[in-house]
Amino acid sequence: MDKPSLLIVDDDESNLLSMKWAFAAEYDVFSAGTRADALEVFKRERPPLVTLDLGLPPDERGVEEGFLTLTQLLEQDPYVKVVIISGRSEKQNALRAVSRGAYDFFCKPVEVGEVTIILRRALRLRQLEMENRQPETPHGGLDDLIGNSSQMQMVFETIEKVASTHASILLCGENGTGKELVAKALHRRSPMQNGPFVAINCAAIPENLLESELFGYEKGAFTGAHTQKKGRTELADKGTLFLDEIGDISQGLQVKLLRFLQEHKIERLGGRKELTIDTRVIAATNVDLDKAILEGRFREDLYYRLGVVKIQVPPLRVRQGDVELLAMRFLEKYALEQKKKLSGITHNALIALNEHKWPGNVRELENRIRRAVIMAQGKYVTEEDLELEAVQHPGAMTLKQARELAEREIVLRVLKLNNFNLARSAADLGISRPNLYELLAKLGIKREDKSGGRL
Repeated sequence: MDKPSLLIVDDDESNLLSMKWAFAAEYDVFSAGTRADALEVFKRERPPLVTLDLGLPPDERGVEEGFLTLTQLLEQDPYVKVVIISGRSEKQNALRAVSRGAYDFFCKPVEVGEVTIILRRALRLRQLEMENRQPETPHGGLDDLIGNSSQMQMVFETIEKVASTHASILLCGENGTGKELVAKALHRRSPMQNGPFVAINCAAIPENLLESELFGYEKGAFTGAHTQKKGRTELADKGTLFLDEIGDISQGLQVKLLRFLQEHKIERLGGRKELTIDTRVIAATNVDLDKAILEGRFREDLYYRLGVVKIQVPPLRVRQGDVELLAMRFLEKYALEQKKKLSGITHNALIALNEHKWPGNVRELENRIRRAVIMAQGKYVTEEDLELEAVQHPGAMTLKQARELAEREIVLRVLKLNNFNLARSAADLGISRPNLYELLAKLGIKREDKSGGRL
């Protein structure tokens, strides 16, 4: 298998050699010492990953070559992942680089282990973005359904097998899993594909109105029936009727629906003429119908009529790898809608997405991504934009995170022992007071006295 390529841009020859040696086992490494050389190599090799030293010598106009190189690399390929590795440790340079599209930022001297982890995450994100640009790749999805997980592949295979039949189909699954999208995919592959797709949410319509919505009524059938109205079953003639939340219909209506499924005939309310309807019925439910049958809330004969074929639509939390795939698709969709140029999702945000349990399934994920796109200020969607927080597990920590966690614990312990006296705390830690200020800012520790006030 070919190794991915990596371009290292640094004007220090010794740094170039050490970096090439460090990453040669995992990447095909290319190097450049100037902006011009970097752009030439990038244009020729098109590497997905770049490490860039911000401290490249300025040209005669005094332009900061490092930032200009970053901008021009992203102009050539908006999906390239640029990791800044620089001696410029000022916070404003880090923020400026990220705001211009850099994936991450490290200050020299770097730890190879940390950079290795970040490069792997950046490459994985790049791969997801490329998959997202090519939605018709094999097994990547079916119509508007997206998923590479084994559970979704089973759903796709079942759709392909049963779509051409006239059999009634029952879709089971939690709210937000995409049951209506499955129904539409079945319709598009059925002999009824040129007919209408008519959907009705049985739980959203009051019980006393649902019958007339399904079967229609004649003029004068009841008070307020001033004109004849066709029901959803009739409107779905020569097409597909999708009955969502079928588990919530009343016992009386279950009997009438069973008759329709058996005979394919209806009578409008107040009418005396039978109408023959040729429609394919797909029903969906989030209710455990087996339990409802035992409790006498759902007819067993209707269950078997509806579920000649039963498809279980899996919840998002069990679909391994699909969260990132869906997130990138929604990101592209809503970035286009909001006219925003977003390069992707930060690795911490991806961790947060994968750790979330998604009780609202795909619908919740789509809504979170849509909101995050609206709220995003930089080139990447963050966990703050998603209103999610990445839970750090010991096995998932980078070396940098582990070191900072240990530093934070030690500094807090010393501060508490000295009652937040900074002079004594600095002395106990063996550092100067200004260095302690910098350390507190880096670790996010507020300088407070014992009464809670600022020092």
